[in-house]
Amino acid sequence: MQLRESGQEKDSDLLQLVTFHIGDEEFGVEILKVQEIIRMMGITRVPKAPDFVEGVINLRGKVIPIIDLRKRFGMAGQEHDKHTRIIVIEINAVIVGFVVDSVSEVLRIPANTVEPPPPIISGIESEYIRGVGKLADRLLILLDLDNLLSKGEQGMLTSI
Repeated sequence: MQLRESGQEKDSDLLQLVTFHIGDEEFGVEILKVQEIIRMMGITRVPKAPDFVEGVINLRGKVIPIIDLRKRFGMAGQEHDKHTRIIVIEINAVIVGFVVDSVSEVLRIPANTVEPPPPIISGIESEYIRGVGKLADRLLILLDLDNLLSKGEQGMLTSI
């Protein structure tokens, strides 16, 4: 993972993001929401959990629910490999791990390069998307972590 900065903007005008891949798409989340990024580890299945919940892990004595973002976004499943990572994030005081295909980099982008999501986005429900960052050679989908899980789903995860 590398740190890149695009341009010479002031820090207040920059978004700091952790970027990762799911399939051919690149996503970003605010770095301040990310607690840590860990390698794939054994996941204990939880009976009767929603299909996008892989199960739970024990991370330094804390039980953390693990969500497969591929399944959450309705994408086809994929075998985990040496690039698969779990991004541990706090959403509304709930600690959750998200399985992603690979983590790319920590990136700083100017806030003015982010546009609202287009009205129709194929494959991913638009309430999960905060905006689309335009970089020189690619587009970056910024996830709205607060909307990624409904209040009911967040409550369900705290009871796992």
